[in-house]
Amino acid sequence: MDRRKFLQTTAGGVATGAAGLYGSSAMAADDILVGSIHDLSGGLDIYGKPMVDALTLAVEEQNAAGGLLGRQVKLINYDSQSNMQLYTQFAQQAALKDKVAVVHGGITSASREVIRPVLTKNKTLYFYNTQYEGGVCDRNTFCTGVSPAQTVNKLVPYCMKKWGKKVYIVAADYNYGQIISQWVKKYVLEGGGSVLDIEFFPLDVTNFGPTIAKIEAAKPDFVVSALVGGAHISFYRQWGAAGLLKKIPMASTTFAVGNEQVVLAPEECNGMVLSYNYFEKLPTPENKTFLAAFHKRFGADYPNVTELAMGTYQGFKLWAEAVKKAGSIDRMKVIEALESGISINAPSGKVTMDGDSHHCTLDVTVAEVKNKKFEIIKTFKQEKPIDTSAVCNLKKNPADNQQYVIKV
Repeated sequence: MDRRKFLQTTAGGVATGAAGLYGSSAMAADDILVGSIHDLSGGLDIYGKPMVDALTLAVEEQNAAGGLLGRQVKLINYDSQSNMQLYTQFAQQAALKDKVAVVHGGITSASREVIRPVLTKNKTLYFYNTQYEGGVCDRNTFCTGVSPAQTVNKLVPYCMKKWGKKVYIVAADYNYGQIISQWVKKYVLEGGGSVLDIEFFPLDVTNFGPTIAKIEAAKPDFVVSALVGGAHISFYRQWGAAGLLKKIPMASTTFAVGNEQVVLAPEECNGMVLSYNYFEKLPTPENKTFLAAFHKRFGADYPNVTELAMGTYQGFKLWAEAVKKAGSIDRMKVIEALESGISINAPSGKVTMDGDSHHCTLDVTVAEVKNKKFEIIKTFKQEKPIDTSAVCNLKKNPADNQQYVIKV
């Protein structure tokens, strides 16, 4: 399946509307409005479309179960088109014009940092459901995706034991890539290894020939990729074409969250090692039920439910549980309910909100790419978000509003 065909198969529940706004069916006066700000077009739509599909299913399931507080939930989808200006515009629209109860949105860390201050200023609750570099500390924001102490802390030691201690890092050139590369370096050094080099690439770069030559000459034991977006898929194609996949193995903190393995040939990505909260092969009863519902809704040939899609699904479920506990969609009441330690039994396992840091305790799995699928290697139960909780305590310091950044 090529990239164009793949993109046409996703976001099955979304219909195009005007001005970049995608809407659900007609709204009643008492509906609870949920905003979704994701890239449904542009260079990062490989991530955004599955996220919107998962959020659509979560909302439909909630309504089929009677809604929330006796009211139906209506999803308003804004297509941010991989454009930071549109992220700002739609965050303002969601908060001030549409007056949504919560926004689930943002893909890159750059987009999160555009949305977050707008929603905090306008007192609109914000869920960021993406695996990311950690450190966000903001009482109005809840980060449901995995962070480095949960995933990189498992990925790097496994790969060093398997392949060796000399590491070369390639990463996207914005705050995620810059910060996550430092977390990789931290765990490499702690394991007695060395980082030969770190190279950063803007999101629109497609020619990686010179870098591939440098890596081959450096002879690392393995490469860690934190590349992002449709353009960066070119790296894996060029790496495979150079015959290096069998010579120098690779791990990644980002691969497959955009279903890159679907559009790449096995010889371009087989053997790559990943660490996330969710893979389709997880043997939980909840996952079996979820996948049956997802494929019924979006088709049996849907290529793969991604880590980011699952994070979005679980983020909505956590918010819905908090609304039920609060008995209200009032922002502060829902925040207090979330801070009490809301838990759900999700497809990925148990997910619990850490009230102090607004991040989640959850299971983490190491897996290997094999013929467009993922073979599970090991699952680590109930990993805490210690990278952020070590520096962020919003119960003690509710006015804290910043991102703490690692220094190695």
